[in-house]
Amino acid sequence: MRSDRTFTMIKPDAVAAGHIGAILAKINEAGFRIAAMKYTQITKEQAKKFYEVHKERPFYDELTDFMSSGPIVAAILEKEDAVAAFRKLIGATNPAEAEEGTIRKEFAESMSRNAVHGSDSDENACIEGAFYFSATEVI
Repeated sequence: MRSDRTFTMIKPDAVAAGHIGAILAKINEAGFRIAAMKYTQITKEQAKKFYEVHKERPFYDELTDFMSSGPIVAAILEKEDAVAAFRKLIGATNPAEAEEGTIRKEFAESMSRNAVHGSDSDENACIEGAFYFSATEVI
């Protein structure tokens, strides 16, 4: 994956609340191109592998339970300086601290149910995108 790509997931809370369309509209309006996208549900084991970097953190079990609790929308997004641009669009992890107009300010329920995941680096965007998509699935 190149530095003009990032990875995101619309998390189970936002999917269950019916926010997929509104979140995708904000992503589109912000100038991102969707290079790959799928609606899926991950198992607890897949969630543990995806969030392995947080394995020693106290919230790991709660996070992996939550992420495997319902469907998600995984996507690879493309735009110049995609990681930074998307992090700005989604806002702070804590929706109470997120700027007005950001995805998390509008759609997050709480710090742990914060509507979307966004890669925090080009390296992680590549790793995370490859977790969900094969090379033939990315356009």
